[in-house]
Amino acid sequence: MENSSKIRTFRDLKTWQSGHQLVLTIYKATKTFPKDEMFGLISQLRRAGVSFTSNLAEGFSRRSYKEKVQFYCTSLGSLTEIQNQLLIARDIGYLEAATADVMLEQTEELHKMTNGLIKSSKEFYK
Repeated sequence: MENSSKIRTFRDLKTWQSGHQLVLTIYKATKTFPKDEMFGLISQLRRAGVSFTSNLAEGFSRRSYKEKVQFYCTSLGSLTEIQNQLLIARDIGYLEAATADVMLEQTEELHKMTNGLIKSSKEFYK
């Protein structure tokens, strides 16, 4: 699991680190959204981003690998929500296409990284 000999806390997970950067990017990008989206896309995107990293952190702290996988899979669901919401924000003109594309690339990379966590965790509870 992500070079486990050096991983002591969830903050050591490369997946969490990259996810944290995405959350910061989401917060920065949504500052430019119209104020009437405060309880719409702004809130949804931010909550999904925080949920992604929070579920990684919670999964990391679980003792059983089956529970870890459950939380890592929940993280994937939040990541997919982010992808959907970024597409909506781009298509209605809240995000420039180039910005949305960079963020979508980040989510695709995070998807691969999270699947790696899931796969490696599953190997321990077969």
